Amino acid sequence: MNLRKRNKGTVEVHTSALNDIMFFLLLFFLLASAVVNPQVVKLLLPRSESGQQSNAQKTVTVSIDDKSNYFIDKKPTTIENLQTAIETYQKTSPDLTIVLYAERGVAIENVMLVYDVANKLKLKVVLAVEPKK
Repeated sequence: MNLRKRNKGTVEVHTSALNDIMFFLLLFFLLASAVVNPQVVKLLLPRSESGQQSNAQKTVTVSIDDKSNYFIDKKPTTIENLQTAIETYQKTSPDLTIVLYAERGVAIENVMLVYDVANKLKLKVVLAVEPKK
């Protein structure tokens, strides 16, 4: 007396719909990461324990790399043209805030040149730092 079934069903999991979902999630995160702050030159910033997020609405980014090259919104500039370039941004929005990205090891003199330009134009300056881990 053989009571076993001869035909056993197979179990399958269809994952073709999951591939579409993963593709759209990957695409979304790639686009979101590019939009976060596209106007910043990649620098190694100093660390701070008390760093806070800036909530200024109208900002212009000024970056200084380790070779003392200056950038305004990723566009290279010289220290002589820094004031005139920031003045053009100030004409479009008078309550402008400068976000200063200075790489670790940059001389304080280079940072103070940007602060001097901001003081002449009566603008606020925020120094960008990385949080300590």
